[in-house]
Amino acid sequence: MRVTGGELRGVTLKSPRSLSTRPMTDRLRLALFSIIAPMEQPRGRVLDLYAGTGALGIEALSRGADFVDFVDQNSSACAVIRANLEQTKLVNRAKVHKRSVKSFLASYEGEPFDLIFMDPPYADADIEEVLSFISRKGMLSADGLLVLGHTSRRNFAERIGALELLIKRCHGDSCISIYTVAERDRNTD
Repeated sequence: MRVTGGELRGVTLKSPRSLSTRPMTDRLRLALFSIIAPMEQPRGRVLDLYAGTGALGIEALSRGADFVDFVDQNSSACAVIRANLEQTKLVNRAKVHKRSVKSFLASYEGEPFDLIFMDPPYADADIEEVLSFISRKGMLSADGLLVLGHTSRRNFAERIGALELLIKRCHGDSCISIYTVAERDRNTD
């Protein structure tokens, strides 16, 4: 697994020895960043939920994001993320949270994120609940993007609270659905 673009392009990232982590493939990650680049992403603050190896967040940092919060409840995954941050010298631009996604989201009180990655286990039954919670809590900035990695065998609503489906792309069994805050739900301060 390698960083596919930006200042760290080509750098190899570590993966956990366990088969319980299913990182997004380099090919799908490259396609994802090709889709979001014209939308001026990544930028600002990024949240990488179900972070696994940290590949998505590290890719975002390599391509211009300011800071990434990585969230994973697995100790081995957090150790791999920290090792990858050390290797890429990005430790000062990231924080690793060893917590469940629900626990992190429930306690988070900071500013909304400009980009949120969610690449949960395909069988996770709580994905829509997590999306709904992110929407209700206003965790995505008005012009931000939420990227959901999922299996092609699972469909998600085009509208989940204030989140509206912008794009869906599949490569084999792996899909990405990109949501944004619906125009009518954006604050116009």
